[in-house]
Amino acid sequence: METRVETTYYDQGTPAERWERAGLFFDAEDYAGAARVLARLVEEVPEQTGPRLLLARAYYHSAQLRRAEAELRIIVERDPVEHYARLMLGRTLQRQARHDEAAPHLRIAAALAGDFPEE
Repeated sequence: METRVETTYYDQGTPAERWERAGLFFDAEDYAGAARVLARLVEEVPEQTGPRLLLARAYYHSAQLRRAEAELRIIVERDPVEHYARLMLGRTLQRQARHDEAAPHLRIAAALAGDFPEE
């Protein structure tokens, strides 16, 4: 009995080729297309921050805010000083009208960026 795995355009190629393809989709503002490529890539290389962060951004820009939040929380849990993930998590929570939850992440992101309020 033969097992056939169907692949789509989104799944074809090496991880490096799919990473490049995801970037092209993202740059063309096809965020849903980028997310389709990146979701599979993140499954294959879950330890890498770059693909997961770009996946979170694609989810954010395509208004898949719960998915963006989940990816960003994974990044922040693994690397609490990942500035951009903190900023994106805060903004994602803001977009969901969860301002109290967003505030600490935005403050930490500002501190990590050296953006301190002037006194």
